[in-house]
Amino acid sequence: MKNKSNQITIIYLVTALFVAIVFHKTLLKFSLIENYPSYGFLKDITLILLTGIVYRYILSKNQNQDKEVLEKLQSTNNEIKESNEKYDIVAKATSDTIWDWKIQEDKLFWNKGIKAIFGYNEDEVGDSSKWWFDNIHPEDSIKMSIKLYSFIEQKTNNWQDEYRFKCADNSYKYVLDKGFLLKDENGKAIRMIGAIQDITKQKEEELRLKLLETVIVQTKDSIIITEADFNKRQLPKTVYVNPAFSVMTGYEPNEIIGQSPDILKGPNSDINDIKKIIKAIQNKEESLIEMISYRKNREQFWLRFSMIPIYNSENEISHWVSIQRDVSDEKKQEKEKEQLIRELTKNNKDLKEFSYITSHNLRAPISNLTGLLSLIEDIPIEDSELKEILFGFDKSTHLLNETINDLTKVMIIKDNLSIQKEDLFLKDVFEDVFSQLSFQIDLHKPILQIDFEQVSVLNINKTYIESILLNLLTNALKYRAESKTLKITITASQNNDSTTLVFKDNGIGIDLERNRDKIFGLYQRFHDYPDSKGLGLYLVKSQVEAMNGTISIESQVNKGTTFTLTFKNK
Repeated sequence: MKNKSNQITIIYLVTALFVAIVFHKTLLKFSLIENYPSYGFLKDITLILLTGIVYRYILSKNQNQDKEVLEKLQSTNNEIKESNEKYDIVAKATSDTIWDWKIQEDKLFWNKGIKAIFGYNEDEVGDSSKWWFDNIHPEDSIKMSIKLYSFIEQKTNNWQDEYRFKCADNSYKYVLDKGFLLKDENGKAIRMIGAIQDITKQKEEELRLKLLETVIVQTKDSIIITEADFNKRQLPKTVYVNPAFSVMTGYEPNEIIGQSPDILKGPNSDINDIKKIIKAIQNKEESLIEMISYRKNREQFWLRFSMIPIYNSENEISHWVSIQRDVSDEKKQEKEKEQLIRELTKNNKDLKEFSYITSHNLRAPISNLTGLLSLIEDIPIEDSELKEILFGFDKSTHLLNETINDLTKVMIIKDNLSIQKEDLFLKDVFEDVFSQLSFQIDLHKPILQIDFEQVSVLNINKTYIESILLNLLTNALKYRAESKTLKITITASQNNDSTTLVFKDNGIGIDLERNRDKIFGLYQRFHDYPDSKGLGLYLVKSQVEAMNGTISIESQVNKGTTFTLTFKNK
């Protein structure tokens, strides 16, 4: 800059001197001024030199001032450039959405975070505060705008708020918005710069933790949280108990927190249960334990609790959670149930023995009575009244003998847990049964429809299946309808891993609305027939179930009855 001033001064001096010389020569040549003295020329030269010096001084001073201004401008530009570079770096480095609001002009600028976080393209983003407020959740908008404008009026510098902001896909995200207010020299708010941070996951986690806290506090089960490691020679220290723990044990939180759960032990606590707890902690494994524990008043109770290890982000156990329940009533019921089972088992055994003894002891007298009655048949009796008495006595004796035989069959079925099965041809089984009922079949001449095409062989117990079919056929013949010809249909079908036998007749049927619950009961009679004992269907169901099968019935009065028997295959 100094060289430039010298150059300008030299140019000025050279030019001025040149003009002065030319002017002086011209005056002398044309004698425009007579007697023009030489000292006048010297005076002009001196004046030019003096003005050159002054001119240089002024130029130098102005140039110094310009230099200072230029340096300041350069410094300001550098600061602005550096600030912009920092802004760009921060904008790129942060995941926040940065906004810049010129309040007086209501101009709003958003950085690229508006797309990264909320999915808005540049042409979808408004440039005023209206677009901003319109995208705030309706439940948050009024509250947020009131707080913001109140903050601007108060003229404090820093502001922050939480609200929900709408995304481009019309969903909402929870955000934390922080802003800084810029003011002019009169303290008037002119600009506000802020950053919006997505805190949706944080909010969801807070809600989840709040929900878990509510569950823990409200649950009826006692919950204890302890440290991970042993407390010297005791179990880990307690760090939290829920209200249910105090209700169950009588200990207030301040009495147990910082202490070991060992205070729940007592004289009758099993040392083996304590060892299970220690082993679970040492092996860092879940465990379920039941033990006798003691309340604060030293009342004994049964405690069932789980031990669950809690791991931190480094996959290290940080705590143990124990969910506990007072199971004293359950233990009492289990004990009563075991006692009842023992008593029932003993009573059942006694009843079986009584049944066997009774059956055995009755057989001999009944055999004697049967023999005596057969002898009396050979003796001619003329007294009709005595003859009728002996006939009734003979019938009752035979009925009693049949009842004892049937009861013996039932007891044998109930006692025999392993039934011997074999592959049988269904056709052969039915032929044996029909041969036993040949007299009744010839007498009543029923229409028989038998279809064994799908299943010809069945793996089953021969004695039981013959007894079942014999009872069902006998009932069909006995309870036939007098007004129509008896029709009996028997079919067999295969279904996946089971075989189904369907036995259907068109007899007088049973009123299931009144008797469904009693159909297979012992000594249940549904028709007023003198020789009906009410034992046949009970015996059928017992035999079917003894072979792991099922039986069901469908019946309508005066229309008929259908029995469906299902047996599992091998």
